[in-house]
Amino acid sequence: MNPRLSPILLTGLLALTLASFTADAQDRLKSMPGYARFQTMSKAIPDSVKLGALTVTWKDGGKAFEYQKDGKRWRYDIAARQATELVTGTNASAAKQPEKKPERPTPRERPERGRQYTNAVSPDGKWRAFYRDRNLWLSATNSTNAIALTTEGSEQSRVKLATANWVYGEELYQTTAMWWSTNSRKLAFYRFDESAIRDYYLTLDETKVPNRLDVEPYMKVGTTNPLVDILVYDLESKKTVKLDVRGGQPFDNAVVGHYVYGVSWTADSKELLFHRTNRRQNIMEWCAANPDTGQCRVIVREEWLPSWTENLPPFRFLKDGRRFIWTSERTGWRNLYLYDLSGALLATLTRHEFEVENIVRVDEEAGVVFYMARDGDNPMKLQLHRVGLDGQGDRRLTDPAFHHSVDLAPDGRHFIDVAQTHDTPPVTRLLDAEGRVLGELARSDTTKFKKLGLKPVELLQFKAADGTTDLYGMLHYPSGFVPYRKYPLLVSVYAGPGTVGARETFTLPNTLTELGFLVASFDSRSASGRGKRFLDAIYQKLGRVEVDDQAAGVKSLWNRRSVDRRRVGMYGTSYGGTVSATTLLRYPDVFQAACANSAVTDYRNYDTIYAERYMWIPQENKAGFEAACVMNYATNLQGRLLIFYGTADNNVHPANSLQLIHALQKAGKSFDVQVGPDLGHTSVNRDRMMEFFIDNLVLRKPPKYRQPSAGMKRPG
Repeated sequence: MNPRLSPILLTGLLALTLASFTADAQDRLKSMPGYARFQTMSKAIPDSVKLGALTVTWKDGGKAFEYQKDGKRWRYDIAARQATELVTGTNASAAKQPEKKPERPTPRERPERGRQYTNAVSPDGKWRAFYRDRNLWLSATNSTNAIALTTEGSEQSRVKLATANWVYGEELYQTTAMWWSTNSRKLAFYRFDESAIRDYYLTLDETKVPNRLDVEPYMKVGTTNPLVDILVYDLESKKTVKLDVRGGQPFDNAVVGHYVYGVSWTADSKELLFHRTNRRQNIMEWCAANPDTGQCRVIVREEWLPSWTENLPPFRFLKDGRRFIWTSERTGWRNLYLYDLSGALLATLTRHEFEVENIVRVDEEAGVVFYMARDGDNPMKLQLHRVGLDGQGDRRLTDPAFHHSVDLAPDGRHFIDVAQTHDTPPVTRLLDAEGRVLGELARSDTTKFKKLGLKPVELLQFKAADGTTDLYGMLHYPSGFVPYRKYPLLVSVYAGPGTVGARETFTLPNTLTELGFLVASFDSRSASGRGKRFLDAIYQKLGRVEVDDQAAGVKSLWNRRSVDRRRVGMYGTSYGGTVSATTLLRYPDVFQAACANSAVTDYRNYDTIYAERYMWIPQENKAGFEAACVMNYATNLQGRLLIFYGTADNNVHPANSLQLIHALQKAGKSFDVQVGPDLGHTSVNRDRMMEFFIDNLVLRKPPKYRQPSAGMKRPG
């Protein structure tokens, strides 16, 4: 320091130095290894492949189609096998304009998560049913002459009509609680009796003065559920009929009718259709009700007593409004069945020992059904099939080496096929109804991908923790990957029931790799698409089986020279946050860091419908709930843990994270916490998360693993 500098100048220089240091300290990621390359590559990777997936518009009943490619509009004549540019010369610029997307409801028009629409306009446009002050109201469409159709709803009685409980919206997808008949003469609606439900209190607007209280009758697992009924109002007679949704049985845990949902009308308005299950959700019935008498009958009954049934199996009506195609897992595999509304099984359409995914089209004139199924060379590759409405002549129409998405022509004689795999970008082709390739329309361009030095994502196959079940995963590499260099590994996870960690749609490398990481994702025995018996492995064992399989996925990479097994982290949100925290605590020899966002830390904190579907009730599965409780493993913490939660999370309540924080504090552990003031069910800022992982998996010397002591919880 120059001794002749004045005190004022010295003070100014010091202030500038401190300001510079503070700015760097508050955005540390910029000074961390790999940031400059990450900044460049994270912008380049999303556009590194010009995808050859086209969307077409069929013309002339299927004889031609139009599509946009390279900024131009084309028309393809199938008979001539020729594409013609539609716009040339001075109008070329117009062809480059993207097609106007159909307008969607704005966030203001859509109900919030777990909530229901508060209005329902009759099909003839004359009436508006609406929810007000816990009751059902009716008015003209212009809101004049409003009258209350019900009056019993009140805060004092804790009865409400024309709306639903939040958990019904979240777990049973009930976005409306009012259903007009197709002829606009009758109106069905919910009645909820929540008098036996305890309220849950959540403080909102914590960053404001004053804050406010959100009060919700939220059914915690193992506690009482609301009594739910469906009523029907007749506009002509002005009478209301209560449907017998429980078949005269008392409201209890075993009765099929404990949950009532999935409501709709038949095409002729003669019956109201609905789903109902028992509380355990291993018996589901699709029922029809007479709106004049309230009497109900069962159309289709599904049982899967070893675990749970699908609450809302997909179905599709045929044109007569009587026959329908039903999806069922009754054999252990999703298959298709043709029924009549009388309940008569008309035909078994498929008998596969692989999963039917969805119906693409029903061609009644040709007497066939087109559907997608998981019978590629691995279960992630969807294939197009065609089968007769009598269940005969089933045929696969696509190449099992690829995953397919298709668009059938209106006349059923041709289809557009977009074929791809995890590392093969899409190609769009025209095929005939027999699956013969007639021409290629577009192929992906990987020139930039190769120029950037990007490495294709690798599909992994490994054994689950049981040592026998085959599972899949994906491994992402940074550009300029050096095979003999050791890289820290990040695992991105969700792993909840019916979700996957691997896929066969083309996947670009995760941009986080450019910060010097390998990034992986793994299936667990909770993965979808593998059949009902496959999923039964997790029943009453959440927090164990899927966690064990995530650890098995990482262990399968231990023999790779490029994977630094001493520097492994995991991150996820919601169910993924739960798995992240649990794996770190149960497998301290496998994971050294984890970021747990909005995690359920004890399923006794969560709602009845979701938690009981997979875990049943704590009163009868105490060992299962105890084994899944993250707090029970707090003494195991050896690595670094970042916990994030939003103070306004009305799905996974803040109590989950707070209980884990409390347990870790009692165990004398060091960990990190980020809080999202007034945020809901979400995640920590990505940059802050990556600072955490770079700090603990790159810059810091990895902690030495200690063998579990007598006081530490072991896996399982």
